[in-house]
Amino acid sequence: MHEKLTEALDRLDAGEWEAAHDIAQDDPGPEAAWLHAHLHRVEGDEGNAAYWYSRAGREKFPGTVEEERAALREALAG
Repeated sequence: MHEKLTEALDRLDAGEWEAAHDIAQDDPGPEAAWLHAHLHRVEGDEGNAAYWYSRAGREKFPGTVEEERAALREALAG
């Protein structure tokens, strides 16, 4: 269902932040906005992450980056 967004997570896991960001940026949906927020959180840009969490209709993820990435994968698989 969200193959491109899952690909973005795979790219992020491979250390390809820019490639993951490009994929997230090209998708207008709320799941992509959550992924976009996660990417900026990984980057350390909390202000930009907050903007994208808002666009996704979500609060900042309360757990670790690793826990959030697992939650993203689960959400994208469902």
